[in-house]
Amino acid sequence: MPARTNFSVSRYAPDRGPVARLTARDSVLRRLDWPILLSALALSLIGSLLVWSATRGRTELTNGDPQYFLFRHLLNTGIGVVLMIGTVWLGHRTLRGAVPVLYGLSIVLILAVLTPLGATINGAHAWIVIGGGFSLQPSEFVKVTIILVMAVLLAAKVDAGDQLHPDHGTVAKSLVFAALPMGIIMLMPDLGSVMVMIVIVLGVLLASGASNRWVLGLIGSGIAGAVLVTALGMLDEYQINRFAAFANPDLDPSGVGYNTNQARIAIGSGGLKGAGLFNGHQTSGQFVPEQQTDFVFTVAGEELGFIGSGFILLLLGVVLWRACRIARETTELYGTIVAAGIIAWFAFQSFENIGMNLGIMPVAGLPLPFVSYGGSSMFAVWVAIGLLQSIRVQRPMTA
Repeated sequence: MPARTNFSVSRYAPDRGPVARLTARDSVLRRLDWPILLSALALSLIGSLLVWSATRGRTELTNGDPQYFLFRHLLNTGIGVVLMIGTVWLGHRTLRGAVPVLYGLSIVLILAVLTPLGATINGAHAWIVIGGGFSLQPSEFVKVTIILVMAVLLAAKVDAGDQLHPDHGTVAKSLVFAALPMGIIMLMPDLGSVMVMIVIVLGVLLASGASNRWVLGLIGSGIAGAVLVTALGMLDEYQINRFAAFANPDLDPSGVGYNTNQARIAIGSGGLKGAGLFNGHQTSGQFVPEQQTDFVFTVAGEELGFIGSGFILLLLGVVLWRACRIARETTELYGTIVAAGIIAWFAFQSFENIGMNLGIMPVAGLPLPFVSYGGSSMFAVWVAIGLLQSIRVQRPMTA
């Protein structure tokens, strides 16, 4: 059906006509959004090279196997693609009925982090160590479940044709369901993930057509909450130090400001074309900590230069652009909300990660989607791509 050019309420009227069956000519493969799929795959493959460059000399991490992180990143990507295929096969509408189960499972997992099963990595007690070198960060999957549970609640009456917009009671209920896991994650503490989730909630509310008073109220509450958390001393010392180093990079250049200073040196040394893959002095000299995860963009800046880094930004832009088209073209509010939540997630997390590498955002311990090393993050973002593809593939058509 032709793309809509606005977000009028009428586009969410229930479709009571027939839905055309997929034919050989109009198959699932033909209806996939190939630009977003190929861009996400390219980002993951580029990430594998950057992770390999950052870790091939780190014998203390690789146990003497230079390809250790390369193979694991490719394995994570492969598993992520399988999860995407499974998500498309199940369909976002089928998952709509499973949201209560997924939400409950997410709560159980993040609560497990607060038990002896949890482990502390890089200052955040946000992991469950499975064994064999594998670990799980449940907060990555909570991003998906928050989007889904809010979409189910906010879209139910609108998609059924009973309301034009979500009412105040429905909005309040959806915020309660979003706040519960966020509150648990703050206890870890994992402030970076909570920041992403707050942006997701804002994106979801804006797409749902809820009253602007809720959005403004949420922003005000967020500011008040940040002041209260700081006043009550709920932040760990390492988090306070990160914000202090952001405010004044020269505060402790050999301590808390070391990461960001070295990151800027690495990116700045790359120039226009970069030093070439595997030829970065900052990278090979291991001057930038956590370079395979939070600071992987510094490898691109140093070894691929402005051109290579710009290409990564271009691919991320394609993902966001196509996701916006999917959100605009769907005929159900549920699909629009899911797509909008994913857009807010990817956009903010990418901006925060690249911003902290450039020194324009505080260090928050967030991976660069598709590029940074990490199984939990990779699985979650590919599930999100599967949801976007499902929204596009299962879009109702006229008979």
